[in-house]
Amino acid sequence: QVQLVESGGGLVQAGGSLRLSCAASGRTFNNYVMGWFRQAPGKEREFVSTITRSGETTYYADSVKGRFTMSRDNAKNTVYLQMDSLKPEDTAVYYCAARFAAILRTSANDYSYWGQGTQVTVSS
Repeated sequence: QVQLVESGGGLVQAGGSLRLSCAASGRTFNNYVMGWFRQAPGKEREFVSTITRSGETTYYADSVKGRFTMSRDNAKNTVYLQMDSLKPEDTAVYYCAARFAAILRTSANDYSYWGQGTQVTVSS
């Protein structure tokens, strides 16, 4: 099992940047594909990005492609989401998730472990 704790959320103006972090417990972090999801009020949880176990390959939702960058540091058991050129529509609770597998997935149902979430609010 793995436990996940997100940090780095906050309030930022449109056009600004934030960097989210997700710290994982356990010694087998590099066995997990990691993902970021977000959920805005009144909306379903949606996929943001995912990264392979090695960190070599990433995949992004069209809505964030070119603005967000996901990375991981397996030595620190941490995954990151660098968010640039933020827009008000990026406002949501952002969740880190893990799946014990090698293949990237974009459905929340394919992830077994979740953090508690961190709030990101982008003002116009």
